[in-house]
Order: sequence, then C-alpha cells, then structure tokens
Amino acid sequence: MRMTDIERCEIRPGYLVEWALSPATVAAAGAAPDDPRPPAHVQEFHLRTAREARDSGLNAPGWLGVAFDLPGPVDLAALQRALHCWTSRHETLRSGFRWVGDELRRFTLPAEAVELSRADIGRFREPTTLVRRLRDRFDGAADALSWPNFLYTAVVRPDGASLYLAFDHSNVDAHSLYRLPAELHQLYAVESDAAAEPLPSVASYVDFCVTERAHADAVDSDHPLIGRWREFIVRSGGVMPTFPVDLGLPPEGGPLPRQRFHSEPLVDDRAATAFERYCRPHGGALVGVLAATALIVRELGGVETYRTVVPFHTRAKSRWSESVGWYVGGVPIEIPVGRASGFDETLTMVRAALRANRPLAGVPITRALALLGSDFRFDSPDLCSFVSYVDGRGAPLSERWDELRTYGLVRVSYGDRVCVWLTRLHEGIQFAARYPETEPAVRNLRLYRERLRESVLAVAREELAALAR
Repeated sequence: MRMTDIERCEIRPGYLVEWALSPATVAAAGAAPDDPRPPAHVQEFHLRTAREARDSGLNAPGWLGVAFDLPGPVDLAALQRALHCWTSRHETLRSGFRWVGDELRRFTLPAEAVELSRADIGRFREPTTLVRRLRDRFDGAADALSWPNFLYTAVVRPDGASLYLAFDHSNVDAHSLYRLPAELHQLYAVESDAAAEPLPSVASYVDFCVTERAHADAVDSDHPLIGRWREFIVRSGGVMPTFPVDLGLPPEGGPLPRQRFHSEPLVDDRAATAFERYCRPHGGALVGVLAATALIVRELGGVETYRTVVPFHTRAKSRWSESVGWYVGGVPIEIPVGRASGFDETLTMVRAALRANRPLAGVPITRALALLGSDFRFDSPDLCSFVSYVDGRGAPLSERWDELRTYGLVRVSYGDRVCVWLTRLHEGIQFAARYPETEPAVRNLRLYRERLRESVLAVAREELAALAR
C-alpha cells in the first residue's frame, strides 16, 4: 500500500462514525490483574521515550494507521461486529501497560471482556474539516501513554464507506497494516453473510514478546553480537548514524524541527521489474536500493562510509505471519562506498555487509544499545534513520489496493531523523519519506529522490537492453 499522511489519502466528505472500546471495557482494564508476560524491548523503549518526551514538554504525535474503502451500501452493525471480532482475535489490542513507579507492567483482557462503543459524529461536507477532525481525534486516541491507544472510524456514503484506523506503534508494524484491509473485508463478509467461512485463530504477539524477551535477556554485554554493535556505534561517534546529508539541524540540545512528509511514485512496474531482475543475483532489490543510496549520499554528503540500520521483520516462524504486533528488528551495516568504482561493486559491498550482519537482527536494537553502556548515548527521540524496502505484492488483496484507495498512514509532527519507505506495489515502486522541514533537508531529500529514480531507471535500462540483445 502507498504510505502517506492523513492530509493526502483522498479523504472525501460523508457521515463520520467512530468506534472505541466501551467505558465498561476500559473500567475492566483498570481492574485487571498484572499479566506476567513482559513488554517487548521495542515496546518498552517506545513507551519510556514517549514518557520522557512528554515530561520534557514535547508532544509529538506519532501514530500509524491504515485507510481503505469498503464498497457499499455498508451495514454499520455488521461492520461493528467485524471490528469487534478483529480486536478480540489480536491479543495485543486488548493488552496494555501501566506504570508502577518506574516499572512497566502489562495487563490483558480476555476476549469476552471486549466491547466497542459506536459514536455517530455527523455529516462533514468539507474534506479539510474532516481531515482536521480525524487527525485531532487520532492524536488523542492513539497516544502511546494512554489506553486504549487506537480508534476506528468510517466515513459513510451511499456507495460505501472509507475506513480510517489509527494505532499507537506499540500495537502494529507495517506488515500488520498490510494485512488489515483484507482481514477486515473477510470479517465483514462473515458478519454480513452467514454462509461466509469464519477465519481461523491467530498467534498472539503478547506470547511472542515472552519468547523474544527471554532470548534477548540471555544476551549480555560480552556477547559477540553486542561487540559488533559496539564497534559500529563507536565508529558512528557514539550515536546512531544519521542520514548523511546536510539536514540543516539546530545545534545539539536545540528544539526538534517540524517534519515534512512526501510521497510519490518512483518508477513504474516495467522499470521496477527490470531493476529487480538485475539485482536478483546480488541479493535482490533491497540490496540495489541500499547500493544506490550509498552512492547518492557519497555524492550529496561526501561520505566515504555509509552507515545505516536496515529494518528486518522478526516473524521468523510462520505462526507469526498473520499476527498483529511490532515484529521489527534492525541490522547495522557499513558500506565503504568511497572505495567503490560503481553500482556493481557497491552491490557486492552491500550484499556482503547484510550477509555478515544479518545475525545481529536476533537481538532487539534497544536491548543491544542498552548493553553498550557509556559507549552509546541517545541523541534523538527517534531511534534511527533508515531506508526500508518492502515488497507488498504478496499481501492479501494487494492487487485491489489502488481500486480500494488503500493507504498506510504515518503521523508526521516533530523529529530530526530521515525515514524512507520504498514499497513495491503491482504498479511499481512507491517512494515515501518523513524528514526535517528545513531548507537544506527539503533540498537534499528532493535531490536524493531524483537521484534514486535516475539510478533505478539506469539499471532498468541496462537490464532491458541486455535482454534485447
């Protein structure tokens, strides 16, 4: 699905309806006993960082969401039952955290305790007013430091409804959002038609947290993988590497700049397919994108070594594939691009770095960094800058994403990192990024985007010419 923000996802006027967990469900959560299952390291880092930012006076909304159409006319009662079923079947959505002093403790409601309350907000005739309403509601309802921390909405029209669902990041990752539209369509079909086949149960992210945490906590500061993280961080100056171009950032300790979001098609399907074919012997399109990025930042930023953290999913076992949660790890890589003679040699460097460092994804980034002690210091509320490449074509219903106006939503507010999402769609490759809204950053991210398109097209042309010979 295309990544964008709430202002750019084709919102059309209609009648707004909202669903949230009922007051009785919220009260039950307040009285629920502690669940001994721990938070994932990434969840704990996320919540502690959010609390520290709030205590310092910074309110920087950062929820994720999804938007898609449900062809109509829509039965709102059936839709509410579908939303209820989806919430009940994914345990992380009925599990939250409470602070006891400085300790984070989990609570989890049983599925039968979950109730949704519907609120009919009214008709909106102007898209701008509706966008503002949705953004403001999501900012409050999908907040990291509150529970529940998600909200479901639908804009209803005679020909169907547009759904907008927002979540704090502690509940979902991109893969969760990719699967959501198809699953909700299926659940709606079940609730609308008694003949429809019910969905099988899914594994729980809360259970995954137990397994991952036990493995991660068995790793100590003397572990070889932590030693490799230490070397990477030391060479990065004791902090996470930035996106290595001029971003026009204020001096350290200054206020965080506002961020900008940009999304557009990068190349069409023909060029994307040729690019993938060229890169396949070297490890695939992700390797190609990172190689192109390394060469571009050498040109724009004069860097001799491109250092970054590459996101990887942690759904290592098939049982987690349909589970909603935050299954993301990261691998640090260093590309000595100053020594590269061109794209092919950089491809080789990137492939070697990813192969050598892939095992580091087995330890959550936040656990690894915590074990570094004084060798590492956090210098941003955002953990790191990154360039991500995900092929979304295998997600269910992906062939209809364009028809159903399907978007992944990113809330953009404040931050000093650069986050780039490249998504392979059936139509081609989509580029999306959030970055500081400073003049140097806007200029250099535009140049990066243009150079990346030129690089992908140049490789694609070479591949197509080779096939024609």
